[in-house]
Amino acid sequence: MDVLTIIAIIVQGTLFAAAPLIFTALGGVFSERSGVVNIGLEGLMVVGACTGITVSLLMQETWGAATPWLAVLIAAGIAGLVSLLHALASITLRADQVVSGVVINILAIGATVFAIKKIFDKGQTDSIAIRFDKMDIPVLSDIPVIGEVFFTSIPITSYIAIGLAFVVWYIIYKTPFGLRLRAVGEHPMAADTMGINVTRMRYVAVFISGVLAGVGGAVYAIAIAGSFSVVTITGQGFLALAAMIFGKWHPIGALGAALFFGFAQSLSVTAGTIPGLDAIPQVVLYILPYVLTILALVGFVGRSEAPKALGTPYIKGKR
Repeated sequence: MDVLTIIAIIVQGTLFAAAPLIFTALGGVFSERSGVVNIGLEGLMVVGACTGITVSLLMQETWGAATPWLAVLIAAGIAGLVSLLHALASITLRADQVVSGVVINILAIGATVFAIKKIFDKGQTDSIAIRFDKMDIPVLSDIPVIGEVFFTSIPITSYIAIGLAFVVWYIIYKTPFGLRLRAVGEHPMAADTMGINVTRMRYVAVFISGVLAGVGGAVYAIAIAGSFSVVTITGQGFLALAAMIFGKWHPIGALGAALFFGFAQSLSVTAGTIPGLDAIPQVVLYILPYVLTILALVGFVGRSEAPKALGTPYIKGKR
């Protein structure tokens, strides 16, 4: 196996594994930039994964090749609605935001397993027949070296996720909506004084975070897992949360961190085909993403500055 082939395997595996993390991390950026901690990203990914697989199994014979795309859209909507429970508890009822997020995680696992049992009469689903196809990008895949590494045999969802990171950057830093979003996360009283509805902005931000986390969960289930059970989403939401923090609550930073964690995740799958890495025990490769997460957070979180009002409920007229 030549060096170019090894690099192509690693890059393709990284982009494949990173896409769900990118979507979910970008969702976390919206929520936390508005001042609402969203520990519930893991649970929202579970909801998205369950919905995506369920819709795919029930509708794949009717919708055909369009099934994965429509399943992701439905999963995004359902996860967005579930995220409003977190918004209600955290923003309106002023509950502890971390506790509310943990409750969302627990609720999501129990509710999805119960739903799967009721719909399919067993604890996990069958595998879906239609997934996101890997594709070669026309013209770009023909570029020597670069084309083979970056534009060959990669799901379109990976390119969409990367492109979305730049769209989110533009929205947050170059639009009036983004300015209001950052204002309510940094100094909600000042934003309120300027006529910005803090509560509405935070609800919108949490809803967007739910939508994107639902997309991340559905993409993971449809493109990678192929089925749903209680162990389909096992820590990916927390990896996305870590990527958001590692990326300093910035969309492009979150993209880079998600690619880094995606690389670590992909090694557990691709290492067996790469000379030198195939001798590493499989269990070491499985825990590698989480070890790297801890090391990254220990080394960099102290240098990161979160939005100043993050985790603080806003009470109108109170400093």
